[in-house]
Amino acid sequence: QVQLVESGGGLVQAGGSLRLSCTASGIIFELNHMGWYRQAPGKQRESIATMTPGGRINYADTVKGRITISRDNAKSTLYLQMNSLKSEDTAVYYCNAWRAGVGSRWGQGTQVTVSS
Repeated sequence: QVQLVESGGGLVQAGGSLRLSCTASGIIFELNHMGWYRQAPGKQRESIATMTPGGRINYADTVKGRITISRDNAKSTLYLQMNSLKSEDTAVYYCNAWRAGVGSRWGQGTQVTVSS
């Protein structure tokens, strides 16, 4: 039914870049608020970037200037371009979809490890 599948994670050197993708199915993608979240070991899950159906974007201060969130409605895919990666960016990154009257849906996550 509903599936959010993240991809693009992996091991990267500090200062490097990654692009994460989230492909959705079973939802009306263009009507959903989309977002990227991450959770490091021993820490709470935090919002990284969100994007409304109308295209309004909000970035967390900790990553602002280093990441770009975008969506391709035709492909039902959400992207997160990450540059200048730091060790503290190491976490499991999750894709989220939210719609009023429906609620939140989550992907299984993809591991990002930044080596120093």
